[in-house]
Amino acid sequence: MDRDDIIQNVKAYGQRWPEEVDIAERFIAFLTSEPDAFNRERSAGHVTGSAWVVNRAGTQVLLTHHKKLGLWIQLGGHADGDSDVVRVARREAEEESGLMDLVQEDTGFFDIDVHRIPPYGREPEHFHWDFRTVFRAMGSHVFRLSEESHELRWINIRRLQELTHEESMLRMARKWLARSAPV
Repeated sequence: MDRDDIIQNVKAYGQRWPEEVDIAERFIAFLTSEPDAFNRERSAGHVTGSAWVVNRAGTQVLLTHHKKLGLWIQLGGHADGDSDVVRVARREAEEESGLMDLVQEDTGFFDIDVHRIPPYGREPEHFHWDFRTVFRAMGSHVFRLSEESHELRWINIRRLQELTHEESMLRMARKWLARSAPV
């Protein structure tokens, strides 16, 4: 996946989620105007890839209580120059959880979000332009804790609001539940 593929996927995302067309347009503007968008060194903001990892049944999501942010969020991290944000999301999910049998659910983005990252140590405030992909854990659901997390936990998606009030997390839960609802 390269920058052009991402832009096409973001356009399709805006069509699939018309209420999010403004954020899709912001992502396209960012990607077309920032040649170094995939490099962490771009301190004003850069691309990240995240994984909405669900269990085999699709009823639970694996979240991390992130050390730096102090929030329950999906697994993910910096692109570090890699424009294949799906590969980035998978790599980060595997590194942060130890789960290896992750199967990508769809070819398009499940969610996109731009959010402010507060200053931390020598790292200044900046923005993450986050591309989120769904992966289903098809092997063992036994995870291992990485250095980046206080805790990892499988959470019932229907009860996510008991753990977090972050709108982007709740939006992903709503999307997943709507998609997984019986017809």
